[in-house]
Amino acid sequence: MERFRVALLSPQTSVLEDMTSEALTYGHSSGLMEDQDTFIHSVISGKFKFTQLEFNDQTVNIEGNTAIVRHTLFGHTADEGKEPATVALSVLTIWQKVNGKLRLLARQSVRKAPV
Repeated sequence: MERFRVALLSPQTSVLEDMTSEALTYGHSSGLMEDQDTFIHSVISGKFKFTQLEFNDQTVNIEGNTAIVRHTLFGHTADEGKEPATVALSVLTIWQKVNGKLRLLARQSVRKAPV
């Protein structure tokens, strides 16, 4: 998860391709759904850009070659064409081990309710 967090802050196509499945389903809190190519393009192009990013309250459940990871995300964004913003999300990711490497298979987030 730390490697993925760093990859979102300093995105490189080859790193993101290596960390994600070709079958990736990447769900945003807005309801937008992206596949692997669209997700990588969005991050590389700056459509979605984090300037600060924290993952907290992480839990991991492993079933066979699949890891289910939940965490909270807090970050500052500078998305293309938008004013800088702050985001707080609850995130679910599913990672699958393929040929000895964990690859992100699915991700879904929802806006974190105020406490």
